[in-house]
Order: sequence, then structure tokens, then C-alpha cells
Amino acid sequence: MAELDVAPAIATRRDEAIGFFERVISRGLGWARKYSLFTYPFATACCGMEYMSVAASRYDIARFGAEFPRFSPRQADLLMVIGTINMKQAPILKRVYEQMCEPKWVIAFGVCASSGGFYDNYAVSQGIDRIIPVDVYIPGCPPRPEQVLDGLKLLQDKIASQRHRAIERAPELRPGERDLLAAMK
Repeated sequence: MAELDVAPAIATRRDEAIGFFERVISRGLGWARKYSLFTYPFATACCGMEYMSVAASRYDIARFGAEFPRFSPRQADLLMVIGTINMKQAPILKRVYEQMCEPKWVIAFGVCASSGGFYDNYAVSQGIDRIIPVDVYIPGCPPRPEQVLDGLKLLQDKIASQRHRAIERAPELRPGERDLLAAMK
């Protein structure tokens, strides 16, 4: 007999705590965000050619809602790191990630972005997950367009299953904190 069968059921699960309308709104927002990804391609190496083929008419990444690449991080919510990231590029990549709007997601495109690839030296970052958080890894050197589309579908499933809120509320301030903020103004 498993431990889960013996343990009593707790009635405060997240799914049961969410109200009906909040759940419907969350699903609607998840569906909308799933099919409206604005990508920022951070292409640095040979995987950039494979990215171009995914965006071309044969594979057509636009069918999955990731059609328009944005070349400003302030307009993008999906960062696709494509290729090798050198140590000198790491602060630039981090700055691009910090400038993106919330919610934001990251795809490591190719083995060099995922783990450093065959560049095992001091000048190459051994995976971008040491610099920024990564949601989906796409393996391959370079990855086939089919793999890229599969990775995009994985990310879309992850986005749709997240809990989305229509309004983000700020935490309540204690009386002393309110006075301090009023004095600072």
C-alpha cells in the first residue's frame, strides 16, 4: 500500500481553493498567452540558420502563434537563445532577459546554448541556465526544425497549464510601512 493511500486527504488543494470564475479566467488567459508568443531571437552561431528555416514557409512557426520575431526585448515574452554564448556575451544576455516584460519564457536552442556543446573551455558558457532560468531545452547540433516545433509545443503546454491571474495585487502593507512610504514621498 502506498503512502498516498494511507495519508488523509487535505481539502485545501490549489485546484479546490481556486474559484470557478478564477479558473475559467485562468484557462482563457492561458489559451491566449499560449498562442500569442512574441519571440526575441538571440542568435549567435550556426543554429541561427536552423531558426531561419523554422520561420520559413516549409515549417512555418507562425502556425503555432510564434510568428513575429521582436527585436526589442521590451516587446517580447519568449527569449530564444540560439547558439553559443561566450562569457563576454553573458552580461548582455542577462540584461536582455531583465528587460523583457512579465511573464517571460526562455528556450535554449541547440546543444551549445543548453550545455556549451563541444566548446569545453574558459571562454564559453557551459549552458545558459547558469545565467538565466530556462523553460525548455531543445537538443541537437543543430536541432532539426521538427525538434524546434516540438520544443515550442512543450512550452505552449507549460504556459497553458500555469495559473494566470487577471489582476496582480500588491501585498498588504503594515501600518508602520505605510507611514514610512508616506514620509518618503
